[in-house]
Amino acid sequence: MLASTAGLREKLFDEMKARIKEEDESVPYFENGYYYYTRFEKGREYPIYCRKKEGEKSAEEVMLNVNELAAGHEFYQLAHFEVSPDNKLVLFAVDTVSRRRYTLYIKNLETGEIYKDAIPDTDGDGVWAADNKTIFFTRKNPTTLRAEKIFKYRLGEDPKNIRQVYFEKDETFDAGVYKTKSRKYIVISSSSTLSDEYRILDASQPDGEFKVFHPREKDMLYDIDHKDDKFYVRTNWQAKNFRLMECPLDKTTRDNWKEVQPNRDDVLLEGIELFKDFMVLSERKYGLTQVRVINSKNNQEYYLDFGEAAYVAYPSVNPEFNTNVLRYSYASMTTPNSTYDYNMDTKTKELKKRRGSAGRLQARGLRDRTDICHGARQRKSACIHRV
Repeated sequence: MLASTAGLREKLFDEMKARIKEEDESVPYFENGYYYYTRFEKGREYPIYCRKKEGEKSAEEVMLNVNELAAGHEFYQLAHFEVSPDNKLVLFAVDTVSRRRYTLYIKNLETGEIYKDAIPDTDGDGVWAADNKTIFFTRKNPTTLRAEKIFKYRLGEDPKNIRQVYFEKDETFDAGVYKTKSRKYIVISSSSTLSDEYRILDASQPDGEFKVFHPREKDMLYDIDHKDDKFYVRTNWQAKNFRLMECPLDKTTRDNWKEVQPNRDDVLLEGIELFKDFMVLSERKYGLTQVRVINSKNNQEYYLDFGEAAYVAYPSVNPEFNTNVLRYSYASMTTPNSTYDYNMDTKTKELKKRRGSAGRLQARGLRDRTDICHGARQRKSACIHRV
């Protein structure tokens, strides 16, 4: 019925393609000893996921060339990848039927071998325990596609013998699993529209039992992250605009929470980003997003000055815990979407990439790149941002 539009469709396709930079590369981000980035080659459909050990001048290591992996498939989506703590293996999720039901594969980055240990029917996320052998992942209900079960799998075992470690019975909740930014804890999340619950496990003890952080309560939202000898909790408990709490590692229920940042009537606390020596708060006041930096060593704090009256700014890809550099995204009515690296010690920023007019890209400092992130840190306080 649409055969008569073939010429118009081809014309529109060519016009849109002409406005896209076919040869492109993302801004590298640093995590656990490597710089990770994605690049596209002219005339090829899919991304190539790469990393370098020492920086831009180091030899490139191609982890996953999706153009090669997708060969022979009518549809192919690589939705997520997670590198093992020892940097030797990569776990990646693939959907070949456009149903968001992913199969997890494991590739040896030293030999290039993709193991036969394929785990089907997952939601696409997976995290490594500290032993570099154990993987925690989520499965969906095959009918409703609700993420409801968390499983554990150890390399070398028959995938049919995977063990269930959690089942979310409440159909109004979704389950998920991620690792804290410190890489010290595996976290199972159970989230509904107006209620949250978390379970934690030491990442070095994958055969241990998950412990409930604080039981779910009606109309009480909270999310958690770890730093040093404390957990930090962002919550709306008796705080309409959310407040920040802290608690000891072994006493995590609400009666042990101590207030760090109070609720404010005119400021919404949207999220936190933890670093070894800094804490970054994402706030919203009078409709504007604000980024607040707190130095954990001397408790000095300040807001980033963006120099414009109206804008959008937020922390971007920040998977590394031991760094003084904050990556953030920024845009306004006069400034195209831009990626910056901000040194929280010297209070200086470096523009890494800017998207110019008509979708074309302008680069400063480094070559053209966009932000990507791997990992399963999908929590309300620090969303994954992919461009």
